Amino acid sequence: MTDPVVGLLALQGDLPEHRRALSACGAQVRPVRRGEDLPGLNGLVLPGGESTTMATLLGHWDLFGPLQERIAGGMPVYGSCAGMILLADRITGGATGQRTLGGLDVTVRRNAFGRQVDSFEGELHAPGFGVGQDAEAMRAIFIRAPWVEEHGPEVEVLATVNSGPAAGKIVAVRQDALVATAFHPELSGDLRVHRTFVDLVVSHHWTAQ
Repeated sequence: MTDPVVGLLALQGDLPEHRRALSACGAQVRPVRRGEDLPGLNGLVLPGGESTTMATLLGHWDLFGPLQERIAGGMPVYGSCAGMILLADRITGGATGQRTLGGLDVTVRRNAFGRQVDSFEGELHAPGFGVGQDAEAMRAIFIRAPWVEEHGPEVEVLATVNSGPAAGKIVAVRQDALVATAFHPELSGDLRVHRTFVDLVVSHHWTAQ
C-alpha cells in the first residue's frame, strides 16, 4: 500500500500539527467529523483534547458505535493524550460514567501528571520508537497527560518516562493495530511516532467500509 488514507478525528485537538506530521510520513489525511467520512480509511488518529468532551461529541455525531466496530475489526488507530484515554478499556480518575471506545487492554489514569499548569517536557526511554543507547533521545511534551497504570499481556510498552518523580511510568503502548501515547509528538517536531503509525497502517492493509 502506498499513500495510505489516514483519518484525523476533527472534533478537538492539534489538527494542523497532526496533519503536517502524517503528511510528512507519506499519508493522505482526511478529516473525520461524521460517519460518512469513515469509508475508505486505512487508519485513524485520535488527537488530544478533553476526553469527556470528545466522548460526548463522538456520541452526538453518531461516531461512537461505528468507531468501536472498526476498532474491534482491526482498524489501525493512534491515540494521543485524550486519544489514549479513549482507546483504554479502563480509566481511573475519570468522570462518573465516562465512556471509552476501548480496544487497548490497559488501565489509564486521567490527568496523572497534574492539571494544565503542570504541563512539561521530559525525556523518554523509548525503545519502541527506535530510541536506544546510540540513538537520539526522544523529548516529549505532556499536557494534562495520562499514564498507563496497568496493562494486559498482549500490550507492548513502547516508552516510559526516563527520570524525575514519574520515572518508569508508561507513556506509550501498542496492542496489535492500536498505538497510544500520553504525550504530543505532533508538537515536538519528532516524526518517529507518526512514522511508526503510518508504517503500521501500511503493513495492515485495512480499509474501512
